[in-house]
Amino acid sequence: MHAWLCENPVGVEALAWKELPTPTPGPGQVLLEIQAASLNFPDLLIVQNKYQMKPPLPFVPGSEYAGVVRAVGEGVKQLQVGQSVACLSGTGGFGTHTLAPAALCMPLPPGFPPVDAAAFIMIYATSWHALMDRAALKAGETVLVLGAAGGVGTAAIQLAKAAGARVIAAASSEDKCALCRQLGADEVINYSLHTPQTTLRDEIKRLTDGKGPDVIYDPVGGDFAEPAFRSIAWRGRYLVVGFASGPIPSLPLNLALLKGASIVGVFWGDFAKREPQANAQMMQTLASMYMKGQIKPVIDQTLPMRELPKAYAIMGSRSVKGKLVMVNG
Repeated sequence: MHAWLCENPVGVEALAWKELPTPTPGPGQVLLEIQAASLNFPDLLIVQNKYQMKPPLPFVPGSEYAGVVRAVGEGVKQLQVGQSVACLSGTGGFGTHTLAPAALCMPLPPGFPPVDAAAFIMIYATSWHALMDRAALKAGETVLVLGAAGGVGTAAIQLAKAAGARVIAAASSEDKCALCRQLGADEVINYSLHTPQTTLRDEIKRLTDGKGPDVIYDPVGGDFAEPAFRSIAWRGRYLVVGFASGPIPSLPLNLALLKGASIVGVFWGDFAKREPQANAQMMQTLASMYMKGQIKPVIDQTLPMRELPKAYAIMGSRSVKGKLVMVNG
């Protein structure tokens, strides 16, 4: 097998494509032949030693991937050799093979393409857990999605529309806003035409007739968080999903008091560990929605697995719409 090995987490430039022994699965593990792996923001942080999870060195990055089971370890009953699965395990995806925890593998229905499967779990599980579980989104409510053209943002638009909500999508360019409209957004806001302190609030107010959004989905953080929260509706729910812009904002708590609003944390990874049955049921629902054509990952482009450094550079340019996916073969 071959894989991108991180022996010193000082950045992407330290990764090396190396031939390694093909491992044998231990108890509770499966050996996967990887067909596709998507690039997520934590995949950049982890090779820079900036992510909260710091795997033992050396390690193979690549948190999310899809492939075919080639061998099963002791005690694995739910998966068989030859079965197609998707997995989000945190590491191991950027190679030709990997050992994956069987408990984290999502069996794929026949006809589920590996490129879509490799870009599926993180964005849809995060967005469903946020919108449906944590925010209890109802049909007819208005959702403001920040960073709407990214992976989780595009998933949030699709899931909110499927739930019968009105969606306002905020993104950083005209072509990203156009993508959001294609995905079903009712209104769009181009960040680049607004300043955080003034016109963003004015635009949100205009698009909601002064009421404000019932739910704000924020995977970005940074300068737009406070003006967005100042615009929230009475009894609104502000979903803290992530901080893709870098800075972690500080929100004045008096705003929550004045609006009767909730600041709601979204940590799908811990939800999956603490409530595995609820998570498994959610994943079944999402897979069914995909097979019915109700949701579909936005794939910006696919690249050969050997071109991983190029994919990292593209992701760093912040020009990606949806997901980048690496493919083998």
